[in-house]
Amino acid sequence: MDRESQRLAQQSMAFVLAGGRGSRLYELTDRRAKPAMYFGGKSRIIDFALSNAVNSGIRRMGVATQYKAHSLIRHLQRGWSFFRAERNESLDILPASQRLDEENWYKGTADAVTQNIDIIESYAPKYIVILAGDHIYKQDYSIMIKHHVESGADVTVGCIEVPRMEAKAFGVMKVDETDRILDFVEKPANPPAMPGHPDLALASMGIYVFETEFLFEILRKDAANPESKNDFGGDIIPDIVRNGKAIAHPFSRSCVLSGQEEIPYWRDVGTVDAFWQANVDLTNFKPELDLYDSDWPIWTYSELTPPAKFIHNEEGRRGHAVSSMVSGGCIISGSSLDQCLMFTGVRTHSYSELQGVIAMPRVEIKRSARLRNVVIDSGVTIPEGLVVGEDPEADAARFRRTEGGICLITQPMIDKLGG
Repeated sequence: MDRESQRLAQQSMAFVLAGGRGSRLYELTDRRAKPAMYFGGKSRIIDFALSNAVNSGIRRMGVATQYKAHSLIRHLQRGWSFFRAERNESLDILPASQRLDEENWYKGTADAVTQNIDIIESYAPKYIVILAGDHIYKQDYSIMIKHHVESGADVTVGCIEVPRMEAKAFGVMKVDETDRILDFVEKPANPPAMPGHPDLALASMGIYVFETEFLFEILRKDAANPESKNDFGGDIIPDIVRNGKAIAHPFSRSCVLSGQEEIPYWRDVGTVDAFWQANVDLTNFKPELDLYDSDWPIWTYSELTPPAKFIHNEEGRRGHAVSSMVSGGCIISGSSLDQCLMFTGVRTHSYSELQGVIAMPRVEIKRSARLRNVVIDSGVTIPEGLVVGEDPEADAARFRRTEGGICLITQPMIDKLGG
């Protein structure tokens, strides 16, 4: 990081929008917001945006919460309480229901910032970086802030390069050779191509950089417009594209790559299939996302746990794991694991065979279970002898089975089996 980027980061505040439910994750978000979802063995999804900010040199943060926020707030209090006011550091948790307004809930992403203008003003940041709290990626925001300042933009929009026809699911930028955004279209049937790259399109990552004074001015104007839905993607950004200067910042320019990573990595794990795939991918010999990069650590709440333990060594009852990640506090007792990811405190019992299993914290898998391609919610007890992943019809009748053949298992589903 050069000195100018460092200086700009110190003048900035990160504002994380972490209120989304993530309804396509179904029962996984019955008890928690999507940003509070577990990921990668010991992290939560929101840790990636917050870690990017810390590693970029940003020490002022606000996190706007809304839907089922308790586990998210508890995680932030436990894992992100190391900021010190005397060092000009802060992390404010901003629940929608505690703000004084005629309506308690945030009406849109822009309204979430508008309702907290007074808190942001008290820190007087020169720049503000608006972040989505529900994506997996590593990015140096200081490079993006520097690009924003040097271009003289009113807003700089973080964009990811995607195959053009895949961009139909995103907000897409039409840009010129100078990165200026000429048009912003939500979920277009025929996405505009990048200049010089006819097969690629620029899709919005939900990351925006503003000068704070300009942002407050446009937010107040938007709040006074009864026709607006008070949303960045739907209202604020299109308005600046039409009436101001909006610049696109391709993710490839500021993504963080270790020596193990070859291409920029960004994932929206918003479906059960995508969540399972992204976690299982981490068990590959050379995963596309390097969680072992000490130069860009993913900060999180680390529980005090004993090391993982593997016990029993007899034929058919050997505790072992191949191409798997096993977290602290786990006991793999006479079980075989292949391409599995075990979160903190998972216990597996003798003769169980697991393949492609994502087990969240404190799952217990009883003897002789055979599980294949499943996601198990936290705290679930898998009964003895349960077989999942071999009979699609039986799986769909008992659990939530996705189009991709992944089974989501929660405790209420297990409880119904006994009935």
